[in-house]
Amino acid sequence: MTTFCERLAPALGDLYACDRVNDQVRIRTPYLYPDGTVIDIFCSDGMHGETLSDLGETLGWLRTQGAPSRRSGRQRRLLDDICVPHNVELFKGSLLTRVRQPEALADAVTRLGQVCLRVADLSLLLRTQGFASVVDEVEEFLGEQRISLVRGEKLIGRSARVWTVDFHTRSAARSALVTVLSTGTRGGTHGLANRAVAQWVDLNHLSVGPEGYRLVSLFDDSADVWSPEDVSLVSSVSDIALWSRPDSLAELLAGAA
Repeated sequence: MTTFCERLAPALGDLYACDRVNDQVRIRTPYLYPDGTVIDIFCSDGMHGETLSDLGETLGWLRTQGAPSRRSGRQRRLLDDICVPHNVELFKGSLLTRVRQPEALADAVTRLGQVCLRVADLSLLLRTQGFASVVDEVEEFLGEQRISLVRGEKLIGRSARVWTVDFHTRSAARSALVTVLSTGTRGGTHGLANRAVAQWVDLNHLSVGPEGYRLVSLFDDSADVWSPEDVSLVSSVSDIALWSRPDSLAELLAGAA
């Protein structure tokens, strides 16, 4: 019986290496992620043919470059623009394509490899355009939750200093001021935490009384950079929310938490 690797070799040549890893076949492509890591594609057999997958490695690699784990609408559209024309599906973080005819195997491998390469190239947007900031993502999420908001409102503190808060939200129960703390490096966390404390202390008079604002600090915990000390420091002057739990943020702003 002709093996998978034997079927693949005549069509793709020596640039591709093929071996079996547990219950799947691994294809080492000639494509590289921008840092030089080889792009691998894995093949598994099913009732309706073979499925090729990157097993989530491409989006996993992209997250190491600073891409947030929760994708904004803009990011989803960018990914669709890359995947759909090549008949590649994004499912549970993996890039997939089905091979229904044996003679289409080599073409499918090439298509999926090229898609992995183009998705990885989105890392360039992280450096040049920000690939949609976390604040943009939060605004989109709050819009989806139908939470009324004003972005970038300027408020005067007790010291007469003008502070710009990321969001002023309003619900039937209570209004809130939200500041987003986001950084990709541990070195920047303490400075952001201290700034948040200074901001909330200076604006604390706005939280007084039955109509006072709820003060909320939203930590972008998509990168594991925040120390318990930083979170504890900010929690002494504001409510804390984590971007990994957006539903809890929505409940907090709705006044249910």
